[in-house]
Amino acid sequence: MASFPRSLILPLFVSSLLLLNYVKCDDTDEEDTLLQGINAYRAALNLTALTKNENADCLADELADQFKDQACTNTTGANTVPGTEPRFSNYPALLAKCHLNVSNTRDGAVLPACVPNLVPSLVLTNFTHSQYSENLNDTAFTGIGIGSEDNWIIVVLTTSTPEGSYVPADDSGSSAADGIDGSSNEASFVPKISLVYHFLFLLIASVYLL
Repeated sequence: MASFPRSLILPLFVSSLLLLNYVKCDDTDEEDTLLQGINAYRAALNLTALTKNENADCLADELADQFKDQACTNTTGANTVPGTEPRFSNYPALLAKCHLNVSNTRDGAVLPACVPNLVPSLVLTNFTHSQYSENLNDTAFTGIGIGSEDNWIIVVLTTSTPEGSYVPADDSGSSAADGIDGSSNEASFVPKISLVYHFLFLLIASVYLL
């Protein structure tokens, strides 16, 4: 069998690293990585996967922007003492920007976490090995939105009930086309497929460099 041209190994290895670095710097990838980790965690518990909810994504982005200037401490994010969570006076306005209101978000959950540099493994454990695990273990939650800014990453969990669907009444007709909870699953596969190919390139290059 013809061997892989060794002259192509170094360029391929370098280009793969550059591509991975490009994807890694993209906030969307950090959010997709967390979603995959959370769904793997739920799968291990025989729970259904959470589907992306566009309106919850919007709110998570808006909240991340509110949190971004706060420093990470041992009493913020997943370490916050219940009942002492930050309150934003403009919260109704943030909901309105995402076409939401108190009525269709009441049963949802907002989980902020602060992790320096958003290291993926630490981000995941901030949700799966903290007080937030109770929410992730809850079968009532079926959808998810994720937003990040600086060292903050926000998870918004949604339900299949009208009070927690994060789907405005006038958008209910479109949810069937997009998926449960108004999700759009197709877009999330693009960065995942790209990462798979990048890792395959790295694996092939590593084998031939041995």
